Amino acid sequence: MTAPAPDTAVRSLWWACRVPGLKDPFDTAHLRVFYPARPTGSDAERLTGELPADPAGAPYPVALLLPGINVGQDAYRWLAVELARAGLVAVTADLVGELFAGSHGLTPAVDLEAASPAGWGSRPTSPLIGALVGALAELARRAPLEGLLDLDRVALGGHSAGGTVALQSAALTPGVRAVFAYGAHTLVASMLGWPEGTVLPVGPGPPVLLLSGEHDGVIAASADRYADDDDAAAHDPVLRTFRDAVPDAGGASAWARLAGAGHFTACHPHDPTTARGFLEETGAGRDAPRPLLGRLVTEFCAARLRDDAAAGHRLDELLRPPHPGLLAVHRR
Repeated sequence: MTAPAPDTAVRSLWWACRVPGLKDPFDTAHLRVFYPARPTGSDAERLTGELPADPAGAPYPVALLLPGINVGQDAYRWLAVELARAGLVAVTADLVGELFAGSHGLTPAVDLEAASPAGWGSRPTSPLIGALVGALAELARRAPLEGLLDLDRVALGGHSAGGTVALQSAALTPGVRAVFAYGAHTLVASMLGWPEGTVLPVGPGPPVLLLSGEHDGVIAASADRYADDDDAAAHDPVLRTFRDAVPDAGGASAWARLAGAGHFTACHPHDPTTARGFLEETGAGRDAPRPLLGRLVTEFCAARLRDDAAAGHRLDELLRPPHPGLLAVHRR
């Protein structure tokens, strides 16, 4: 596939879709689709603000960005724009739905039954994933994306709980060729019926990029959900997921810990009025690793979805010792 120009214009459109299995009124996702654009200077553009997609890089692979609990999709706009500049169509979404114990908020729509021992492996652990793919299939029949999407080349990714359902669901979602997650793991709570300390497998399936932050206060504060007090501090759940749950991919999969990063480094702007940002420090120190996070994700997706050898080389350089900005890297 032809690599995009470095000055690629990025535009977005809004859409909505129903999420099967959820109850009204909490069954509608509102999504935003970011795409490489080609301004023409037409009167239609001037009057509507709508720009056509650039056909030069088509058909475009797709990256789905699943959100953390109570994190609005605008927090991931920066990454969606970077992915679109790298020659992908990127999708973010807001879905207000049931969380736990009858509470409601923004959610990646975790299907707890699918994550239980009885339901594991029968379907993705979020119905939002299939709903987003279905919405993209409809958009692929409409301007400005008509005929320009490649739904056989999908990156499934996310942050926090969104990253967890991406890891759990990739092997069960058609078209997924790459998986990425930040601040996420597949250790599962014993309240769902699993033995304490269970880590659910990722795959077999596509290559995985698993990223974590040096100062992730949210994962640290949640450790007691997955192990007893004696074990909670004895392991890194993200690293354990990579070592125990991600299959060997001949070096195509990687885990990296970003120096100075926190759980909400993936979010810009960070919204302090919701989610669990109070569990860790935020601000410039936690923001500094964000460009590296973005480079790792975009090079990984471009290499795996666009067969972009140059992107693969740049990714290898980022992950090669002495790993500037990274405290540790493992590949498999």
